[in-house]
Amino acid sequence: MTTRKELTKAIGARYRAAPKSEKQKILDEFVALTGCHRKHAIRALNGMRAADVEEKGRNRVYDEATRQALIMLWEAADRVCGKRLKALVPMLIDAMERHGHLELDLIVKDKVLAVSAATIDRMLAGTRLQIDGQRKRRKGIGAAIRRSIPVRTFADWGDPPPGFFEIDMVEHYNGPKTDGDYLHTLVLTDIASGWTECIAMRHRSQALVIEGLATAAEDLLFPMLGVDSDNDSAFMTQDVFDYCVAHRLVQTRSRAYKKNDQAWVEQKNGAIVRRLVGYGRLSGSEATKTLAQLYASSRLYINFFQPSFKLKSKTRDGARVKKVYHPPATPCDRLIAHPAVDPTVKADLAAQFLALDPVRLLQQIRIVQQALSDIATYGPPAQQATPTASPSPSPTPIAEFLSSLSTAWKEGEVRPTHRKKSNAPRWWRTRVNPFAEAWPVIEGWLDADPSASANELMDRLAAMTPEVYGSKAQLRTLQRRVGEWRSERAKEMVLGSLRKAGAKTVEHQ
Repeated sequence: MTTRKELTKAIGARYRAAPKSEKQKILDEFVALTGCHRKHAIRALNGMRAADVEEKGRNRVYDEATRQALIMLWEAADRVCGKRLKALVPMLIDAMERHGHLELDLIVKDKVLAVSAATIDRMLAGTRLQIDGQRKRRKGIGAAIRRSIPVRTFADWGDPPPGFFEIDMVEHYNGPKTDGDYLHTLVLTDIASGWTECIAMRHRSQALVIEGLATAAEDLLFPMLGVDSDNDSAFMTQDVFDYCVAHRLVQTRSRAYKKNDQAWVEQKNGAIVRRLVGYGRLSGSEATKTLAQLYASSRLYINFFQPSFKLKSKTRDGARVKKVYHPPATPCDRLIAHPAVDPTVKADLAAQFLALDPVRLLQQIRIVQQALSDIATYGPPAQQATPTASPSPSPTPIAEFLSSLSTAWKEGEVRPTHRKKSNAPRWWRTRVNPFAEAWPVIEGWLDADPSASANELMDRLAAMTPEVYGSKAQLRTLQRRVGEWRSERAKEMVLGSLRKAGAKTVEHQ
């Protein structure tokens, strides 16, 4: 990001000082180098921010009532595309009105019949986004870095030697994000052996990604040859690209929204990270240190004493897929058996294996998991001096811990970080409604002036009760409530008469 800003600043100074005849050449060079849109390049080179660009206003032809009518017709048409819906709208309106399912206002009906297919897709874009949750990736200056990194799919790996890692990040939070940065885990999984390294990061940052790659390379007994990541903006940066070039790492990326391209590391996200850490909310330096302690013990336990399956072949017979796996083996065993690994590395792995005690490692994991669970539940140790906080248990002797393994199954789940998810739907409010008392007043203002914006309503509330709404911190909530109110009014315009008729029918019955 810093390199891009410096490039824009350097070329921008030359662009602004150049005569009009040379500006086009400079602009062409900048667009070809960065890959950004030409209009964005002009604004960037002129030193204009997005907020400084004056938006051209235009009169809206189609209002919320038209959009609500289109949504109903789109649902009735089984969510077809805009071009097909455009051809179907006249017949669908006629059929629904003939059977008493729809009674559109004449103005709304004329607009629905006149709307084009492209406008239908634009008006329904937000509705479709609510269904699948996918969006088009924003393109800009960062697209040049993404284009310079080749794509590697699941089928392109073949049988690589040890040292090629898939990398991914796991964020440690549970529920809606409220404030601050949450801990992340940088996960690296070797394709050939399944060797997995987990690095605790204080927050999501490209600098910490580079530091995590360097830390993992120092801990490994075999050389790191390449990294394959997804299209996360923390990976698709100039600094990470330069680090891979400087250390001769082959950098590749997966396709956007194709998690199967990173099947190995995605499997480890659940089988290792979530199994060890759980789904608690972790933030702060103390939680980072505790998580790093957990990974220091678990990396040895998992890579030396946890066998895993590895896919050998996959064949398809019609709709049936048959998978054949290699016999279960630990990552250490696979490295020792691999012909491409240096004999010195194999000897070091064998010596390290003989020095490790799996029971002691498991005990250390359980102790740190308990500390991590306390942080996720009660906060850092400095904030745990409360009656509800339970003190961390003192480490038990290794012999006592070993004897407890034979009866641990009676206690059920023994991992302190494990939390059962509630299947019951949440019906309660997590926050106090800031407009519980003021909403009747706001609704009266909207009835008197439906075109009033949320900003205007917020200013009125701040002037009326400055002690409550003077800071205007509730503006975003008010914008959502006003949008919901307008949506309900638009529905009444489309179905108002039908609802009245239905109410009369119920009264007669």
